[in-house]
Amino acid sequence: MRKKSTVLATTMAATLFSMGAANASVTEIRLAHTQAADLASEIHTASWIFKNYVNDFSNDLNVRVYADNALGEEREVYEGMQLGSGATCMISGTAILSNFTDRIAVLDLPFLWKDYDHVARVLDGEVGQEIAGDLEESGLKVLGYLNSWGYRNVYTADAQVTSPDDLRGLSIRTIPTPVYESAIELMGANPVPMDFGEVYTSMQTGVLDGYEHGASVTKAQGYYEVANYAAITEHLFGPLVFACSQSQWEALSERQQETMQAAVKYASDVNRALTPVRDAEAFEFLMDQGMEVNHIDTSVFREAAIPVQDELAAEYNATDLLQIIRDEL
Repeated sequence: MRKKSTVLATTMAATLFSMGAANASVTEIRLAHTQAADLASEIHTASWIFKNYVNDFSNDLNVRVYADNALGEEREVYEGMQLGSGATCMISGTAILSNFTDRIAVLDLPFLWKDYDHVARVLDGEVGQEIAGDLEESGLKVLGYLNSWGYRNVYTADAQVTSPDDLRGLSIRTIPTPVYESAIELMGANPVPMDFGEVYTSMQTGVLDGYEHGASVTKAQGYYEVANYAAITEHLFGPLVFACSQSQWEALSERQQETMQAAVKYASDVNRALTPVRDAEAFEFLMDQGMEVNHIDTSVFREAAIPVQDELAAEYNATDLLQIIRDEL
């Protein structure tokens, strides 16, 4: 009789545990970004890695990825995150975040970076920590930094650019922030601030002569259908930021936070390792589609960029950060 009672008690305990596990609260993590849901995109690849890591290693978190502006434009999403609504987290470039802290614009100064290792040293060090602290004061929690898959270059529809002078007077789409516009002006072109979603049609209709972005994004977004030429300027790098709503982050348990932090670290490590590979693959793909790629001498631009960097860094109260970046060369 005692044996039967023990078996019955064990069975009931297992059943109750199973029911409790089934009914355990699962927190949904809504991760937003603006790029296509395509693994040719560095942002979507990082999102995919993060999602699978968290969903595999946690039983009380469930990540859903909202690609291609599904939750709204970047600024709209970030403003919702500040209020603790909408998306939980977002991966984006640094430019949009200058709406929340001026100092982050130092990362987008023209002709600033030496190579990918330089970027990693800076973002994993004091500069990255300072910027994360600034964003936290605005209600955004930075979990990590990632790479764009390659530098930003200039892509044109009909105007072939083989020398610096060929850029003069061209209407080039860029991100609508002063620091990005300054990079285009420095090269002698006319910056056209424009939302990301309008680029394809504007290239198609001739509103734009070209745009500036990375090769992997050009591939992922299908822009090679409207761009025939690439000029390798490497004028900007454009690091990526993985940020979450501060209030939603604080509502998570310590274990949940650790899982998400580990997932971002893993996604960042893979992202950085893939950067040179994906950039080369993207250019190979673009050339296979018929795009002509031209390398131009940018030394005159790099020399002219130094006083521009100084002026903009002072304007953004980031002279100290610029000096640290230069010291890391």
